[in-house]
Amino acid sequence: MSNEPAPHDGDGAGDGAGRGYYKDHMGDLAHRLKLAVPTDVLRELHHRSALRHGLIAARQFAMLFGLGWVCVRYDNPWIWLPAAALQGIVVLSFIILLHDVIHGTVFQHRRAGWDRALSLLYAAPSAIAASQFKRWHLDHHDELGSATEDPKRAHLSPKRNARWLKFLYMTPGLFVIYAKAAATAAKRYPPELRRVIALERLGNVVLHLSVIAAIWHFADGAAVVRAWLVPIFGFFPAAFTVNRLGQHYWVDKTDPAKWGTRVDGNPVLNFLFLQSNHHIEHHYFPRVPLYRLPALNHRLRPFWDGIGHPSRSYPRLLWKWFVENRAPHTNWD
Repeated sequence: MSNEPAPHDGDGAGDGAGRGYYKDHMGDLAHRLKLAVPTDVLRELHHRSALRHGLIAARQFAMLFGLGWVCVRYDNPWIWLPAAALQGIVVLSFIILLHDVIHGTVFQHRRAGWDRALSLLYAAPSAIAASQFKRWHLDHHDELGSATEDPKRAHLSPKRNARWLKFLYMTPGLFVIYAKAAATAAKRYPPELRRVIALERLGNVVLHLSVIAAIWHFADGAAVVRAWLVPIFGFFPAAFTVNRLGQHYWVDKTDPAKWGTRVDGNPVLNFLFLQSNHHIEHHYFPRVPLYRLPALNHRLRPFWDGIGHPSRSYPRLLWKWFVENRAPHTNWD
């Protein structure tokens, strides 16, 4: 819904062109947002800097390898466990960087070759298939609000409102759940896209096996557990699930302006999640780069205050989700 056209990826219905359930049901939201964020301000918020993106990516890679080295070097749990926990969050951050690439927010002008290379690079730490994530996420934008066409809601959200199932998402079980969801969504993709996705997954498996072999060769099996197994299978699922709670689980279905959860956050949270806690802002204006989302958040606060859409904290989201056992995609008030 920005003043600039969304990038067209040529994959069909999920090309990010603004079609689907969301556009059909958004009513006067575009007009309301235009009044909330002046055109000159919005134009500035859409300005993209490849250098700034690159510096953020370089920092995240430095953290990924630095924390990995700490986990390999030290077997004291007071040292390696915190490092592994942070490394799990850093793995999530590369999905967020990938997310910016697929929305065309890295370069001021389109660079298809660079976008493809960065997509594969950012998908590697979590072993996600870049092409599947692109199609999946753009479909999510087009079909936001639909219980059947939005792939995140239709295939990944828990179908039973049971605490044990919700907890399973914060364990290695997430990988099984996501694989099943991805396979179900992929049944609707063209054969060529499915082949590309399969090749990308195979490449990521080979890469991760190579990392395991290298750590084992230069250190030992215990180092593999500390530097690879625990961060990815122990801490990444929890970071992924907490981050997702702040997207579309606490919503008001009567107003499309409230189809996302507002999480203002703080500087520490913004750093850890690479501003992805500003998810509702992203759905309003998908081509605002991640480092400008905090500024967009501040601009939108009077709008949200006017419509009665308060900010939520992750501790409160977790309390509502697990303790009060609220159902996803509903109004938890």
